[in-house]
Amino acid sequence: MTTLSTGRGPAGKAAGPSLTSVSAGRKVKDRVVQGLVYLAFLLALVPLVSVLWTVVVNGAKRLDPTFFQFSMNAVSGSDKGGGAYHAIIGTLEQVLITSLIAVPIAVLTAIYLVEYAGNGRLGKLISFTVDVMTGIPSIVAGLFVLALWLLTFGFDYSGLAGSLALTILMIPTVVRATEEMLKLVPNDLREASYALGVPRWRTVCFVVLPTAMTGIVTGVMLAVARVMGETAPLLLTIFFTKAINNDPFTGPQASLPTFIWEQAADPSQNSIDRAWTGALVLIGIIMLLNLVARFVARRKAPTGR
Repeated sequence: MTTLSTGRGPAGKAAGPSLTSVSAGRKVKDRVVQGLVYLAFLLALVPLVSVLWTVVVNGAKRLDPTFFQFSMNAVSGSDKGGGAYHAIIGTLEQVLITSLIAVPIAVLTAIYLVEYAGNGRLGKLISFTVDVMTGIPSIVAGLFVLALWLLTFGFDYSGLAGSLALTILMIPTVVRATEEMLKLVPNDLREASYALGVPRWRTVCFVVLPTAMTGIVTGVMLAVARVMGETAPLLLTIFFTKAINNDPFTGPQASLPTFIWEQAADPSQNSIDRAWTGALVLIGIIMLLNLVARFVARRKAPTGR
């Protein structure tokens, strides 16, 4: 059994045990853990950088104005030229319709769960349903819309049908992200608003939501990034076409995921190059939307003044 040695100070009083060795040990452990965290971060970056580098190198071969100005109508897989104009238009329209449907529903659901539901049965039922929807495979969402919207109601393939399938996938992601952001808003802000006689709905609209807006926008963009890359539900609901269809409510419509799938299935090198470029454009659109959303959220965020 070891004991800590004590000494006496200049005033003759007993000095406490030396903690130099303990402090040194803590510093060593802190540096080791910090090094492990940095190492884990670098290891996580390796596959990400590798994927981005591969897509950029291969996709840059066909990244020219023609790719953004023309469709694949009357262009075979082995032909040079052709582009993804029809697919870019389709993706933007489908994601826009999906966001217009899913975001209001998801945000209102999250507001109800955090601000109104409490421990009620309805709140628990809604929360359980959201959890179930989170684990739904994307192809199941496509099959559901195919069976209900196309086969039962008799509607044709269209961009709207694809948007409905993507809505099922987007809602739970936005609900959970919004719910967590609303829970992070301090209760002091709510109580201060109530103390001034402000109704609950005005408190939610003008105090809680602006405070959590940056996090909500981030959650929405994560959901957009997820659904923008889905392929299976779109193949079942919008089919695919090589022609330009600017009407998302009538007829088959192309999208970047289905364009990539179609071109990658062709063994021709020209088709493979177009598939890589389509993947690069898809990543670029997602990054651009994220930057714009973050810029708008920061401009609209409360400054506290």
